[in-house]
Amino acid sequence: MLSLLGGIFLGWSLGANDASNVFGTAVSSRMLRFWTAAVLASVFVVAGAVLSGQAGIETLKGLTVFKLEQAVISSVAAALTVTIMTIVGLPVSTSQAVVGAILGIGLLNNQLNIAGLGKVVACWIGTPIGGAVIAVFLYHLMAFIYNRMNLNLIRSDILLRTCLIISGSYGAYALGANNVANVTAVFVGAGLLTVFSAALIGGISIAAGILTYSRPVMETVGKKLVRLDPFSALVVVTAMGITVHIYTLIGVPVSTSQAVVGGVLGVGIVKGANTVKKKTLVNILLAWCLTPVVACFFALMIHFIAHLQYIPG
Repeated sequence: MLSLLGGIFLGWSLGANDASNVFGTAVSSRMLRFWTAAVLASVFVVAGAVLSGQAGIETLKGLTVFKLEQAVISSVAAALTVTIMTIVGLPVSTSQAVVGAILGIGLLNNQLNIAGLGKVVACWIGTPIGGAVIAVFLYHLMAFIYNRMNLNLIRSDILLRTCLIISGSYGAYALGANNVANVTAVFVGAGLLTVFSAALIGGISIAAGILTYSRPVMETVGKKLVRLDPFSALVVVTAMGITVHIYTLIGVPVSTSQAVVGGVLGVGIVKGANTVKKKTLVNILLAWCLTPVVACFFALMIHFIAHLQYIPG
């Protein structure tokens, strides 16, 4: 069980941070109470992990061959990377941290699935682009339907609140299904866990992060990323959920944060507004490049330190 602690901590931090991507705007705008959002997010994260998380787990565990010690090293390296990048203030992707750490182990083993790695990297590039394209389409479609309904203010508020609950729950399901592989796939590769137990343990650890420490992030990140009206927020969260779900079906864990930024850019394109600052985009590009490299470096360094031997003089 001690061997799993690195992965469980990674899942906890993922839940604490990424819950804001599915319910952050709804909570920070007071459209939804925190505990309602946290419970819904936790339930649907676990459901997504258990019911649809297997494909991503199979993809990551197939990138290289793992010994148990190497699985522990990669999860610790990824957790360290996520922690440091968060402290520095860069928009961290847990998926990229995990793959970077696995790359380090693959280099040590001199065995890496290049085709699988290429598939993962291609999906990383496609995530914000897909989020933007889907958001543009959804904005036009949902605006057309909404404008035809001619609702008064009270009914409009009830409708948007209900839709934010549905889209947030769907986004949480997609988060669990897609990102559970980041938490426990390496332990499946090492033979410590079955795919089902990995999905269950990973999903529960993500849910624990949501329930225990997502409140400050959910209440502030929803405002920090960009200020959106409830309708635009609904479009962004729905676009994020669809984007991440598509990559879940493909079997590649991707970043919900980058899918959200793509969705925000899509809304900005439709409204003709500069919704995301240039500095935010620069930070995202910097994080894309740095996260896997830093995680790979940490994995190599931890392995090196773990195998230092004292030679008496």
